[in-house]
Amino acid sequence: MAEQEPPKIEFPCEYPIKVLGRASASFEAVIFEVFERHAPGFDRERVTQRDSGKGTFTAITVVIIATGKPQLEALHEDLLATGHVQMVI
Repeated sequence: MAEQEPPKIEFPCEYPIKVLGRASASFEAVIFEVFERHAPGFDRERVTQRDSGKGTFTAITVVIIATGKPQLEALHEDLLATGHVQMVI
């Protein structure tokens, strides 16, 4: 059975990114600061946030206009480097 190639993404495009981390008072501000650095002017009206059932974790989904793979890789790396992020999807 042949391996399937991942779908090709045509840039620029709208690209949703979900960030999961431990809930804290500063989580949202830290995440937004990283997004502003890599995707300035992202639409905060389209941001969604959801807390886990016990309130331990928070998931924030941000839709950006992705310009290319290097931007996405740098954003992913910087989000994880904050120390607040458990996972980026």
